[in-house]
Amino acid sequence: MKRKIIQIDEEKCTGCGLCIPNCHEGAMQLIDGKARLISDLFCDGLGACIGHCPEGAIEIIEREAEPYDERKVMEAMIPKGRNTIMAHLDHLRDHNETEFLQQAINYLKENNIMINPEKITDAPHGECGCPGSAARDFNAEPAVETHRNASLPAVPSQLRQWPVQLHLLNPQASYFKNADVLLAADCAAFAMGNFHDRFLKGKSLAIACPKLDSNKESYIQKLSSMIADTKINSLTVVMMEVPCCGGLLHMAQTARSNSGRNIPIKQTIVSLQGEVIEEEWT
Repeated sequence: MKRKIIQIDEEKCTGCGLCIPNCHEGAMQLIDGKARLISDLFCDGLGACIGHCPEGAIEIIEREAEPYDERKVMEAMIPKGRNTIMAHLDHLRDHNETEFLQQAINYLKENNIMINPEKITDAPHGECGCPGSAARDFNAEPAVETHRNASLPAVPSQLRQWPVQLHLLNPQASYFKNADVLLAADCAAFAMGNFHDRFLKGKSLAIACPKLDSNKESYIQKLSSMIADTKINSLTVVMMEVPCCGGLLHMAQTARSNSGRNIPIKQTIVSLQGEVIEEEWT
């Protein structure tokens, strides 16, 4: 069957092993100094490991693969202990995989392993889950009323160019020459009500998703060209608070290192409801 599954770029993988403990299903092992997918049966294709790879060596692809088998995953996971089991169950819950979650709970009951389902349902999102894909309903929280009069003129856009997606951009376009550039996660502008005035005003824009986009090496090459050839002045990286977004800053820093120009890079982390929770120059 064709389904989503992780793919590891062995050339980028340094063998640091940070992804291994964050694959709760046990689908990955460190072999011959490289992280490797050892079984299609164990990989759920949800990508909890991606945000823990500092090299951007892991991505999700769609290919022919054996169906994911939750019962086999639980069979292999039980000897790892209660904490690992709970992390896995939280992982399934965070991704709304209710069918696999029920299969896991049923397997535990059949094998007389006592896990309180309420602790899974009510538990907060764990560090090892994948909050970047977790469902959040902001409608349950009170919204701030702006009382904007519909007859008032629309707020002007601060966008200075098109296109904006990094794959489509020419890094030597005139609007990048000696410019201050904003590199933003795809989601950031939707989370922030004042994104244009706070970040975009006076900057040229590139957007990307370090988790879902393919061929991220080309992103690094384009950013390096902006820094070295088009001689941009500064780079502001706006990321969401989810772990996978950290790949955006890593790409920017790698591009700066490759370019030979030490331009200032400002990292800004935005909460899922649009609040700036961290800002610093690197």
